[in-house]
Amino acid sequence: MLSIDTYAQVNAYAKVTAISGNVLTLSNVNETYHTFEDGDEIIIMQMQDNVIGDVTNASTFGVLGSIQSAGLYEVKRIQSHTESGGLPATITVNNAITNTFNINSNATVQIISYRLYGSPDYTTTANMVALDWDGNVGGVLAIRVNGVLTLAHSLTANAAGFLGGARSSTGGTVTCATTTWITTSSSGDSGRKGEGIYKNTSSSYVAGRAKILNGGGGGNIHNGGGAGGGNYAAGGDGGPGYLCTSTPVGGQGGISLSSYINSTRVFMGGGGGGGHQNNGVGSAGADGGGIVLIKANSITTSGSCGSITISANGGAALNSNNGGSGGGNDGAGGGGAGGSIIMDVSTFSVAPGCTLSVAASGGNGGSVTDAAIHAGGGGGSQGVVIYSSAQPTSNVTTTTASGTGGCNNSSCSSSASTASGTANSGIVSNAGTTPLPVSLLYFKGLYNSESKAVELRWATASEHNNDHFTIERSANGEEFETIATVKGNGTISTASKYQYIDDQVRSGIYYYRLSQTDLDGTTVRFDIIRIELDGQAEPFASIYPNPANRGEQVTVDLIDVPAGAYSITIMDTQGIEVAKAQLSVSQSSGTATIESGSILSGIYIVRIVSPAWQVNRKLIIH
Repeated sequence: MLSIDTYAQVNAYAKVTAISGNVLTLSNVNETYHTFEDGDEIIIMQMQDNVIGDVTNASTFGVLGSIQSAGLYEVKRIQSHTESGGLPATITVNNAITNTFNINSNATVQIISYRLYGSPDYTTTANMVALDWDGNVGGVLAIRVNGVLTLAHSLTANAAGFLGGARSSTGGTVTCATTTWITTSSSGDSGRKGEGIYKNTSSSYVAGRAKILNGGGGGNIHNGGGAGGGNYAAGGDGGPGYLCTSTPVGGQGGISLSSYINSTRVFMGGGGGGGHQNNGVGSAGADGGGIVLIKANSITTSGSCGSITISANGGAALNSNNGGSGGGNDGAGGGGAGGSIIMDVSTFSVAPGCTLSVAASGGNGGSVTDAAIHAGGGGGSQGVVIYSSAQPTSNVTTTTASGTGGCNNSSCSSSASTASGTANSGIVSNAGTTPLPVSLLYFKGLYNSESKAVELRWATASEHNNDHFTIERSANGEEFETIATVKGNGTISTASKYQYIDDQVRSGIYYYRLSQTDLDGTTVRFDIIRIELDGQAEPFASIYPNPANRGEQVTVDLIDVPAGAYSITIMDTQGIEVAKAQLSVSQSSGTATIESGSILSGIYIVRIVSPAWQVNRKLIIH
């Protein structure tokens, strides 16, 4: 059993190196903790883009040009994929990608598995954490529960975001380099800049006082402090440096991105800048907070757990003695900015004995422990917490605090700058629809030769603000016409099944497309299905959740199958039976559940057999 201090990573990640239509080409695939499988949902997210506005050696270096696609994300379903060496090489998604995702040397796009838990309700079994961002993938924790999510553990992306800048190499004479805004990584005169929404590939930009978008600037010679990273507000500037009080050499705080932040665009916290050192005891900038994306109909806690945390806090920088007990007569690093949390949740029911703390706060800058004034690090900016509905307040505390600047000397007679912004201004409520859509279990059609009509059936695991579905028909798969709208169930945490009969068909092949529209008019399109009117309809079996967690209940839905007795057998890849169930179908559909607690993690075949019909489906147990 995991201890309360142990965190499990739960998502799969991959860098997107090319997009052609609906096909994503991948590299840097990380399937250590989850996998990308056909039928699964993924999040496509632009982590960095070529958004820098000024690259001259001036105080204006690192300002924002055009935001372009940085921070945008959307959800898609995997239609198919290819593999190389056992890992996905390309993924084809189910329909057109809505956003323009930019791929170039100064940009990064990644996909994250949008992990589904529950059937439909789920109680956490371990703490969850985002994989640390490594410059290509990570930084995001994304889960969805179609029913009620009961939190018994914490979910965090603390210090999992943009990387902090390294402290300078040891060197330099006592001078105050106020105008070195950018310099190379080989220079010993400047700490390194923190990372932000621009992917820097130039060795000339990596160090120096200037911010680099929301990445904090580094401290300059002599012993300047690194600056805090930015996100919802600007990071704090680094302290002045040794004998540089009148001509400060601390880094500039990372910029604010608040005017661009909403439920469809969020950012990881910027990394803090590194301090300048000449005595080998400076400290690096801290990493920013990552991103937490949660979709559930309801979140609850129960019992007397004490407190549960959902957090994306920025990291705190070490003191200028690099965290040790010796003297700290060098520049300290800046704090990382808080990251972003999106809670697409309709209701909260949090017990007084098991409270919930939600936080995306900035990290503190490092302090100097020497008697003389050198330079503390600037505080990291607050991040953002976005609620799709009203902010919960009953037994729930939400915080987006600014990181404080570190002390410039041991007596703290002066300090580096605290990040800007009013405390908790990064809390956004009633944000409405996010790109985390209604969860569709299946969309299926068949031709009934007796009634001469096409029967369309679909089901959702849960719905949030669902106004209606639209059904479109096409004779060629390209040009569609609307043939019906079907009223949705608004907001509901249980599974819903729908049906529509299209009796305006003749022989041949037809294509059907299903879309769903929210109360605010936002529309999401699902898969296109093909129906051959003269062909024989194939019975349909749906298995969910898939992948499933060990111990989770697995549901098997049979639709449009002959009445009779069915046996359901789960076998491993060697054909050895590991579980079995019986199902009696009296009409044309039926549902069976299988407990997976005794099944080990792995890949399995679910074989469904009746006297007249047999089908195999793949099941993954984590």
